[in-house]
Amino acid sequence: MVPVVFGLTLVIFFMIHLVPGDPAAIMLGQRATVENVARLRHSLGLDRPLALQYLLFLKNLGKGDMGDSLIYRQPVLGLVLHHLPTTLLLSVYTMVLAVIFTVPLATVAALKRDRVADQAVRGFLLIGLAMPSFWVGINLLLFLTVRNHLFPAGGYGEGFVQHLRHLFLPALTLSFGISAILVRNLRNSLIETLSADHVRTARAKGLSSRTVFTWHVLRNSALSTVTIMGLNLGFLMGGTVIIEQVFAIPGVGQLLLTSIFSRDYPVVQGITLVYAVLVILVNLLTDLFYASLDPRVSLE
Repeated sequence: MVPVVFGLTLVIFFMIHLVPGDPAAIMLGQRATVENVARLRHSLGLDRPLALQYLLFLKNLGKGDMGDSLIYRQPVLGLVLHHLPTTLLLSVYTMVLAVIFTVPLATVAALKRDRVADQAVRGFLLIGLAMPSFWVGINLLLFLTVRNHLFPAGGYGEGFVQHLRHLFLPALTLSFGISAILVRNLRNSLIETLSADHVRTARAKGLSSRTVFTWHVLRNSALSTVTIMGLNLGFLMGGTVIIEQVFAIPGVGQLLLTSIFSRDYPVVQGITLVYAVLVILVNLLTDLFYASLDPRVSLE
């Protein structure tokens, strides 16, 4: 993980400086004269060579200091950690809904292979993959909020219950695309496992159909799906950016967009680095969980 994170800091730092625009001029606004811009750039250290800025960035990062926001005038780490729980809750909420959709749909499709139910599920997969998440979110807002007033239009609410209520539509929106991927993978795995030798042996021992399916079919079929879930959970944290904007959710994604438009380099670097580390951690946890499901996998 250490060399990967080091490489990420290198890429993140130099790519963000390729973005056109001068943060000093943006901060000064109408007072952005040549002298004022030069003075502010010097005070912020933006007139130093990029290599020196990068070394200072690494030095401070080793101390847990990501610098101060150019716009919010507060430490980047505290700013990111303040918004991070909202995005994490949205990501986990999305995966929970995706699992709730995936298991029954994949089960029905596998047990009713090539029948009407299977074709209907496969049609759902195509629709889920074809629809952009922001378009789905806007339509859910129009139907469930504007017309029927069932859910809030946006925001985060107060208290855990209200958090779940406010995040239901965004999580439902994001879960459509992920469910389509998971259902397809789990369906194919179930079909393959149903014809395996150990499943026929379990049936021959007189085990009930439910026991055979739960412990011998579903558990073995879930291995590849768990891997895909882990990968999607990692990418989902970055994919919430647009949805947070659509539903006015005060998460890291909304903070990232605001910082990009205002050329707040330290905040963009900090958020991107935190996202990258979270993706790496999720992949590690996925490998560990995979090993707990499959005794043939060794952690050594």
